[in-house]
Amino acid sequence: MRLPWQIELAILGRSARIGVGHLSLMKLISGTAHPKLAQDIADVMGLPLCDASVNAFPDGESFVQIKESIRGADVFIIQPTCPPTNHNMMELLVMVDAVRRASASRITAVMPFYGYARQDRKDKPRVPITSKLVANLLTAAGVNRVLTMDLHAAQIQGFFEIPVDHLYSLPVLIKHLKEHYVNDLKNLVVVSPDIGGVKTAKNYANILGTELAIVAKQRISATEVDAHAVIGEVEGKDVLLVDDMTESGGTLCAAADILKRHGAARIFAGVSHAVLNEKARARLLESPIEHLLTSDSVPMAYGDHVDTVSIAPLFAQAIANIHNDDSVTHLFEV
Repeated sequence: MRLPWQIELAILGRSARIGVGHLSLMKLISGTAHPKLAQDIADVMGLPLCDASVNAFPDGESFVQIKESIRGADVFIIQPTCPPTNHNMMELLVMVDAVRRASASRITAVMPFYGYARQDRKDKPRVPITSKLVANLLTAAGVNRVLTMDLHAAQIQGFFEIPVDHLYSLPVLIKHLKEHYVNDLKNLVVVSPDIGGVKTAKNYANILGTELAIVAKQRISATEVDAHAVIGEVEGKDVLLVDDMTESGGTLCAAADILKRHGAARIFAGVSHAVLNEKARARLLESPIEHLLTSDSVPMAYGDHVDTVSIAPLFAQAIANIHNDDSVTHLFEV
């Protein structure tokens, strides 16, 4: 039986109501990867974060202690596995083990950013498929469900034998784009910085009602990219570069450079996950990209000309729906 109160919030451009049934049995636990996002999600839901000690010993080993009863609770552990990836991944596994041994009824790993997602296939001899290994580790540790967003490859959901709820940042970013960039983006064309991102770019183009272009690239190293051709018309047009993530900024900046050489007027970028390091921030400042629009799925999504949009309402709604056994499909709507 659901409690007779509901939380009001605005999400995805319309009023939504988060009704949390069996409130006393839901627990939100934060790791150390992104405590601000976890707190924001808890604030939107009107819930406190579970009292837990999550830290590391001097030798680097993770230690977790849950300081309140979670017996029979529906537990959501909020931990993006962003850099330092190995530490955050191991911390998540330790948290899951602690929660499982404390007799939680269900454990959902809330991973706004799924580390190792780019190692999703065997493209060279004698290499691992690490994203599958991560799925195995999470399941073996005791995770019953995974909630994530904008996987590098959607088929990673098939690596799991447990339910995976895969959210998209597109509705959130599109809403912000229309509200804050509409006067800056005229005669717009959406551009994918590589062949692999065409599907995402096509979705943006369809929603915005624009043309689509593609940059052909060749990766030289993990941080260096050579963009050598543009497929489509960009001369005299404003450009929105879209991708699922950026880390070193190499792909986006190389694409921006060749687009500028092909006559693009103004260049903006939008990515789901901005896992930015200092080299990436310096590259972005020197590139023709005027603004980078991204979500706050990771704590390093900041910098000059970086416009970060909160996904806390999106995840709060998804967590409430999962807890109440409601559908999350409407969260995909723009």
